[in-house]
Amino acid sequence: MLLDHSAKLAMAVWQAEGRCLQGGLLLARGKLDSGLQLLNAGLDELRETGSVLRYAAFLGVLADGLARAGQVAAGRAAVDEALARVQGNDDRWCVAELLRIKGELVLLGNAPDAVTAAEDHFRQALDWARRQGALSWELRAAISLARTWRNQDRSKEARALLAPVYNRFTEGFETADLRAAKALLGRL
Repeated sequence: MLLDHSAKLAMAVWQAEGRCLQGGLLLARGKLDSGLQLLNAGLDELRETGSVLRYAAFLGVLADGLARAGQVAAGRAAVDEALARVQGNDDRWCVAELLRIKGELVLLGNAPDAVTAAEDHFRQALDWARRQGALSWELRAAISLARTWRNQDRSKEARALLAPVYNRFTEGFETADLRAAKALLGRL
């Protein structure tokens, strides 16, 4: 709908954002090539218009998609750019999710200190999400940290972290994040 209405009204910024959203949806559905292509096109258009409202958040979606496509270095570059942007313009509404994505990318890099660095990013993400009252992003960060701890045979700590966050939800239990949290809790 956004793409249709913004095309009728010649609203370039909303056209670009619509392309970014559509690209993110394709990525979520596993269509990595077409999703990355559309998301990159939308980001290019946003750069041309100078719109910054959700640009950093879309860079985070791009970083995650690049990682899933096996382009970890490019994903890290995208999330680093996004974090620099949110720090530079005080637009920190999505910083919790960006920090979580960075932690996931750090883990994929397999550096000697990757687990420690990733844990730090996940803890920062949890802190930001809690301060902002962003329960869904708190859940995502808790899932990422709990998975990391489970892989280190720290299941008790992982469960103690994740269960209270999961239990604060009262609806939406069919969403991907809550299904993932429930499955992880079952394995812990």
